[in-house]
Order: sequence, then structure tokens, then C-alpha cells
Amino acid sequence: MQVFFFPNQEYTRLTSPPSPPKLKLSRKCSVCWVWRLGGLRLSDPIASPIKKECTSAHMVEDHASLPNSVLPPSLETSEAVLLPQEEELGSNWSYVAASPAMRDVRKRVGQVANIDVPVLLLGESGTGKEVIARLIHKLSARSHRTFMKVNCAALPIELLESELFGYEAGAFTGANQSKQGKFEVCHKGTILLDEIAEMPIPPQAKLLHVLQDGEFSRLGSATTSKVDVRVLAATNVDIGQAIESRRFRLDLYYRLNAFTIHLPPLRDRKEDMAILLNYFIKTWADRYARPRAQVSTKMLHACLRHSWPGNVRELENFVKLYLVLGDEEQVLNKLGSSSNAATLQVEEVRVPNPADCHDLKSLVRSLKRGAEKEAIILALKQAKGRRKETAQMLKISLRALHYKILQYGIDLPANHFSSEA
Repeated sequence: MQVFFFPNQEYTRLTSPPSPPKLKLSRKCSVCWVWRLGGLRLSDPIASPIKKECTSAHMVEDHASLPNSVLPPSLETSEAVLLPQEEELGSNWSYVAASPAMRDVRKRVGQVANIDVPVLLLGESGTGKEVIARLIHKLSARSHRTFMKVNCAALPIELLESELFGYEAGAFTGANQSKQGKFEVCHKGTILLDEIAEMPIPPQAKLLHVLQDGEFSRLGSATTSKVDVRVLAATNVDIGQAIESRRFRLDLYYRLNAFTIHLPPLRDRKEDMAILLNYFIKTWADRYARPRAQVSTKMLHACLRHSWPGNVRELENFVKLYLVLGDEEQVLNKLGSSSNAATLQVEEVRVPNPADCHDLKSLVRSLKRGAEKEAIILALKQAKGRRKETAQMLKISLRALHYKILQYGIDLPANHFSSEA
């Protein structure tokens, strides 16, 4: 069956899936790459946007020149793979994704980028909120203007207010000359207020005034200044809870919530794993002047099993460590240990009868001992009896582990233990 590329078509399901799955590249257009897999014909520009002259359907002929850096390590294990979207955002930033969830995010970015309304970015730490903010700026009419990020959690209230709105000479001790704030610097541009839910209440009132009227006053000034700035805000905090606890103004939330984008955690978009691994390896190998290490099937499967509580940021740091150490087994052991520690769940512990205990303290001590014993047994099982690995998993010394095993009389069947001391 022949495979064609249609520029405006993302994918088409075939009535009868071809066999076996094949990956092919068009020789006629270097930016039109097609993956044919399972019963799907998938296409998307990777290297750069589609050229205007590229309007006709291209016959897909060969994959010999396809760069290894963008290939997932194991095509035969995937039932459906979406081609990655990679967009350069400048200053060593890129948007890289392939999962349906992130394609939905990209679609929402396209809907709002050219409409001058505030955008609220929500998601766990490390999911890529700043990347999405930079993508919105790049696709907007303000792309040729300044983009600036301000971390609202990193500065105390006095410094934050002067950083955002500037100050006049003599406004406070040490203010020998007037200074522009970030809003003035970003006039006609875009400002990202990161960790917006951590902003103290007083600057929130000034920010609300900027969003409503486009006006603000420098510290120590009796006059107002006009400014035209696109405001993007990001947070990993539960906004509803912050409002209930009166740490965040409800009226400011309504101003910022004109358009909201939720970024899914990495564990919910595993389709991005192979693409992100290859992207980070390519990026950091070049910066570290290291050879581009290959992603084995073993490494990919280990990464797919890991929960990634730090999301994409954690994955990037994992790749950096891999490139520095150059030892796959070593980094996978570290990944496995952190994964086991993060997902360690204590089996059901028998709650002692309060009538058998003299007081509340003895009851709590009994519960603690039972939970500690079960945690050690579970860790020993997961480490297959290797006590050194068990101690690392529980973050205690090997000597302490030996003491606990004797203290609680832990005696697992022989097949659970290795000969390791």
C-alpha cells in the first residue's frame, strides 16, 4: 500500500491495516516526515514548518536518512505513535510533544495566542508551564517584543512590588535613582507571573489595577503610568484552596481566568517519553560535548514505569546524569531506587486493641512499630533480599537495617533473600 503525505491532515485511519509496520521518509521534501504504524497514517512536520510550496502529496519512499535522534527506541512495541511536534522558541527553549494530551494543549495555545487576554496556566511543578507561556508569546502578535518571567515566590513583598512596578528616587533607603519595573520594561510585550498564587496580597491589588485599567504607580510616585502588557500567570497550587484561605484574591482570579490551560503530568502522557528522552539527549550531549548516547529498550521501559513526580524537569535531570555518568545500569539503579521509595506502600497493619494498651502513647508506639516492621518487610521483598539496596531505599544505614531486622524478628522465606550481607 502506498503512503502519501497531506500537509493539512494529521492522521487518517486505514480501512485495512498494512503489515508489517514500516517507517518511511519522503525524499522529495525534507521537512515532511511520515510514520506509518499499525493502521494509522501519521504525518507532521518535525524539523521546521511546512514550506509554502509543499502543497502536493508526496510519495513516501525511504527511511534511510531519518535521524536516530528523533526515533523512538522500539517501534515494534508501540501500537500507535504520533510524530513529535518540535517548535523552537528561542533562548534554548523548545516545545516538544507527541501525546494526544499535549496536542490538545497545543491546539488551545493556537486558539488564544493572538487574542489579547490573560491566560492562566495550571499544572504540577515541572510540567512545562513556562514552555507553554513562551509558545503563546511566540505565536502572538507581540512575538517581536519583550518576554519576561517573574517568579513571585522568590522575592519578599517589598522587593516584589519594586521589581514589578519600579520606584522613584528616594522611595526607600538606598533608592538613589528611579528604576523601571518589569511592567514598563515589557511594554507592548508579554510578562509571565510564575507561582502567582504565592504573591502576597498587597501586590495582588496593584496587579488587579493593571489588568483592569492598564495603569499603575511606581513606589514613591504620586502619578500613574499607562502600560500595555499581555499577562500570563502560572501556578502549581490549588487556586480554589488559596482563595478559600484568603491567600489569593477572588477578583484577581476572575481577571486572570479569562482562558485557562491545564498541563497534564508526565505520568499521564507516556507517549511523550521516547521523544523527550531523545530530545534531551540530543540537546545536552551537544552542550556537554558528550557523545549522543542511545536509548535502549530497557531504559525506555524503566522510564515508562517510573512515576516522575518531578515531571519533565525530573526527566531532563535524569538525562543529564546519564550523559555525565555514561553508565546506563547505574542511572537505572538510581531511578529504580527512587521509584521504589516514592511508590512504597505499607501493607495493612494490624491495629492493636486500645484495651490492651495502657495509654495513648503506648498505642501510638505499637502502631509505629507495626508500620515500621511492615515497611521493612515490603522493602526487602522489593529489593529481593538485598539488604544494602533495602537500606538505600529506606534511607537508613545498613547497620540500622540489621538492628531493625533483629529487633522485629523479621524472618522471610529463604528465597526472598540473597547472600548479600
